[in-house]
Amino acid sequence: MKHTLLCTAVVIALAGCAGGGGSAATADEVSKTIAQAENEIMLAKKADSLWTNTEKHLAAAKEAQKAGDNDKALKSAKKAIKEAQASVKQAADNANPTPTW
Repeated sequence: MKHTLLCTAVVIALAGCAGGGGSAATADEVSKTIAQAENEIMLAKKADSLWTNTEKHLAAAKEAQKAGDNDKALKSAKKAIKEAQASVKQAADNANPTPTW
């Protein structure tokens, strides 16, 4: 009984240590991600498929970067990248529609 209780306590303690806060985003990482988001948005505009909120996410990322909130800036920039890439994929998928009946 004591052995089981001790093992459980050790597992919980180790799990608590392993689940510590993640590393904070660096300013350089944020700048690179924002630049990548700008490039992805440019590609989406060329495909004439940019979604309405994508540029809002990029603007939020730049605003958070100016405020010094690197984690929020990184999250918003990554969201802008995903949306821009998805919009380009959607445009490619819908380029030559065919009936499926």
